[in-house]
Amino acid sequence: MNGTFQLLPDSASLAAGRYDTLMLSLTALLCVVALAVLCVMAGFVIRYREHRQADRHRPPLSSAPLEIAWTVTPLLIFLGIFAWAAHDYTLLARETAGAVPVTVVARQWMWKLEHANGKREINELHVPLGQAVELTMTSQDVIHSFYVPAFRIKQDVVPGRYTMLRFTATRAGEYRLFCAEYCGTDHAAMQGRIVVMPPAAFAQWLGASTGPETTTARGRALFQQLGCAACHDAGATVQAPPLDGLLGRTVTLQDSRTVTADAAYVRDAMLDPRKDVVAGYAPIMPTYQGQVDEEDILAIIAYLRATGTTTGAPHADRNR
Repeated sequence: MNGTFQLLPDSASLAAGRYDTLMLSLTALLCVVALAVLCVMAGFVIRYREHRQADRHRPPLSSAPLEIAWTVTPLLIFLGIFAWAAHDYTLLARETAGAVPVTVVARQWMWKLEHANGKREINELHVPLGQAVELTMTSQDVIHSFYVPAFRIKQDVVPGRYTMLRFTATRAGEYRLFCAEYCGTDHAAMQGRIVVMPPAAFAQWLGASTGPETTTARGRALFQQLGCAACHDAGATVQAPPLDGLLGRTVTLQDSRTVTADAAYVRDAMLDPRKDVVAGYAPIMPTYQGQVDEEDILAIIAYLRATGTTTGAPHADRNR
């Protein structure tokens, strides 16, 4: 503590400035409304105080202009604030080309993070300054929440579902990472840090000590070990849907529904293969429930992504 007053925490991301401006504007608006109400109250108290010679006969019972004003004006202000906030939210959710991909698996009580080259971190994430980062997150047990106050970002991490979080750091340094959802006995201890580094320093750090293999290579190995290639490769004797370029593709199901083949779709296909059976194929795929964990599934998704996508990055935050 340096003893200086700080109205807001550090602002270290593109989103932080936008959200701070929105919050301060809302606070200023509330102050203006409160002051206006107080001024009107004070005016009435002074004008109509006891023994004051004011005309109290035949007070107005209604005023159409006043009623319209106090109805329409707040409505327009509300709609403007809604549009402003919605615009900022869509900017946070918008996909960014060239974003640094990181997978996050939460569990009681730690954050397990993995970069595309296979380098892993626990309760710590190194990111480049000024470059978009895209987190694909899931939980192995209960609901957690990835919260970085300095970035003004918070996203629930839910078991059985993939959620996305994107941010761009604007200041080098170290920033606190918290779990903002009560997740059990040691919830308060589920903390970490985000280390923002200049791009050159980040590239050097990332390449200094990589994992034993890239996430894509590990996914390819799992794809072979689990026997997926025996059915889904082009030369397979078993009739199964081809997986090259699957992510982002529109898939027609046996019940005539169409779905987008995103990360959640791949996860469901592995753990509950009879849920969404592709049209024209028999429901013969076995379940891999209990044979793979969340990190294995994310690695296989990374491998499938490397085979190409139809419409860009998968919509991993689709609720299914």
